[in-house]
Amino acid sequence: MGRIKHTKNELKAQRDALKRFQRFLPTLHLKKQQLQVETRNLDVRIEGKLKEEEDMRRQLSSWVQFFSEPVDLTDYVQLNEIHTSTGNIAGVNIPVLDDLGFTVEIPDLLRTPPWIDDGIRVLKQLIQLRVEMDILRRQQRLLNEELRRTTQRVNLFEKVKIPEAREHIRVIRIFLGDEQTAEVARAKIAKGKSVAREEAA
Repeated sequence: MGRIKHTKNELKAQRDALKRFQRFLPTLHLKKQQLQVETRNLDVRIEGKLKEEEDMRRQLSSWVQFFSEPVDLTDYVQLNEIHTSTGNIAGVNIPVLDDLGFTVEIPDLLRTPPWIDDGIRVLKQLIQLRVEMDILRRQQRLLNEELRRTTQRVNLFEKVKIPEAREHIRVIRIFLGDEQTAEVARAKIAKGKSVAREEAA
């Protein structure tokens, strides 16, 4: 605890600070709860996207394995644009995926296997899933960082600032009470001496 002045002005300043901390703390708690809910939601969404990708890959491999000729589908599908905007959750700016721009090469139907169209469609979906997961993970990192900072602030207020302000108020009140008692005692002594002098005169 730092040194404090034992004055009425300091007492008022400490009381004002305590009120400010107590008024701000519920807002921090609310923000912390909101961030916790949002990070849990993101965990669920990322888990869902991972399962979706896994299902898609399983589906893809189940019919691709019937065809003997290997084909590199990346020759036909290229991701060339990712359009994002900025969203806001609990005061945190996060990237939001708006759209993806693909370049799709039309396959030569005579030189490519019959399943190539389905392969291109699935590859586009897989690329989109990957980008969506990447954006969700970036959102998650930003929210987790803000949650960490907010939790630190909550702890600072609850465990340091509020108890410190209360203790300062207690110490100043005791000091001012002792000063007032000493003043009353000095006044009585002075009055007693004054009365004694008047009686002696």
